[in-house]
Amino acid sequence: MKKGALAHLATPGAELVLRVTPKASRNAVEETPAGLRVWVTTVPEDGKANKAVTRLLADALGVAKSRLTLVRGAASRDKVFRLD
Repeated sequence: MKKGALAHLATPGAELVLRVTPKASRNAVEETPAGLRVWVTTVPEDGKANKAVTRLLADALGVAKSRLTLVRGAASRDKVFRLD
């Protein structure tokens, strides 16, 4: 996905609902009617997958990763991020 491809979702205060697949064969972000689907190649231990998701999502939205806050789902596949 190109950098900033999901810029239309980057409104301040927006909550983004994600479904994450760790240990995938590729890094990707896809917009679906149910929310966003994210695939990362990193393993889900010690927060590595959450960091990879944050970095990938920030690139897709075209914002700095410091503007994204994980609200819910630190240990779950279903996550909610808030854009500050």
